[in-house]
Amino acid sequence: MSTYEDLNPRFREALITKMQEESPFWTLLGLELADVKKGWARVRLPFAKKLVHPLGIAHGGAVFSAADSAVAMALIGLVEKDETFTTVEMKINYLRPFDEGEITAEAKIIYKGGRTALGDVEVRNAGGILIAKGLATYMIFKKSR
Repeated sequence: MSTYEDLNPRFREALITKMQEESPFWTLLGLELADVKKGWARVRLPFAKKLVHPLGIAHGGAVFSAADSAVAMALIGLVEKDETFTTVEMKINYLRPFDEGEITAEAKIIYKGGRTALGDVEVRNAGGILIAKGLATYMIFKKSR
């Protein structure tokens, strides 16, 4: 049983649709928002040739993007309507290559204050093996009008 509170169902569905249909970067990479709750999210990235570098494995930037995106989606349900946020720092350890199947980045917010948030993320392959571990800091601020 999850300890993370569900988002308003309409907001949740709209967010999933928006990320799939209105995010050019997500579309470019092939990122998919698999599930989201307040303070928790799961993002999936299928392996594709467009993600590889000359050694035939996915570029670390693709793995990083999945991890960063998962933390952002976990945070989105915790900020106020008049607030937005941006990544200010992220650290990731790459443990294994991503060269087939898909990866899943599962993130949880481990701290949220008035101006900053800290997210923890694990990236696993289709077999459940940990391939990367990250920690991200976000700055929260009022939207510009």
